[in-house]
Amino acid sequence: MSEWLQAVDWPGMWLATGQTLYMTIISGVFTLILGILLGLLLYLTAKGGLFENQVIYGLIASFVNTFRSIPFIILIILLIPFTMLLLGTMIGATAALPAIIIGSAPFYGRLVEIGLREVDKGVIEAAQAMGATRWQIVLKVLLPEAMPALSSGMTVTFIALIGNTAMAGVIGAGGLGTIAYNEGFQTNNNLITFIATLIILVIVFLIQYIGDRITRRVDKR
Repeated sequence: MSEWLQAVDWPGMWLATGQTLYMTIISGVFTLILGILLGLLLYLTAKGGLFENQVIYGLIASFVNTFRSIPFIILIILLIPFTMLLLGTMIGATAALPAIIIGSAPFYGRLVEIGLREVDKGVIEAAQAMGATRWQIVLKVLLPEAMPALSSGMTVTFIALIGNTAMAGVIGAGGLGTIAYNEGFQTNNNLITFIATLIILVIVFLIQYIGDRITRRVDKR
């Protein structure tokens, strides 16, 4: 066993781990921001919403449904021209970020919309009766009340991001997906694939643990 472990390129493995964490954290931040914006727009412009507008709702819903439905590996290929225009390259961890963000933000946006719909309408009506403006309701009622759902949804999304970074690695994005495919699968080295998978599992478990702790902390019920 020790001989097998010595045969592993550990510096390369840790570099790949760092690349996976980099892609996950950066794309996660942008996914969080864009997802909340999309979810809010879907909720607020829907029928009966505070800013009801069926045209805007239809456009945003179409965007969300379209990009949420495209398989991620296909989305990466479709976005190659956009990535090249934006970054000048399609290789590397940074080049994978546009596709990861565009593929994940609509998914989280729907989770945000669902979380907002779960807010007790009585709380909203009480705020309206007290003279709160629509934006005060959004910032001081809707978002705080939906925070547990938003937090748990973000945990699910971050875990999905890990899977997306692994798929992006197959086409040269770097990270554990690349090392598992190039040095593991293509060379028939199952040990490399196993170790890369094990590290991914550890990252997923840590994200789930941190997400659960945050959800319990923000849940005031």
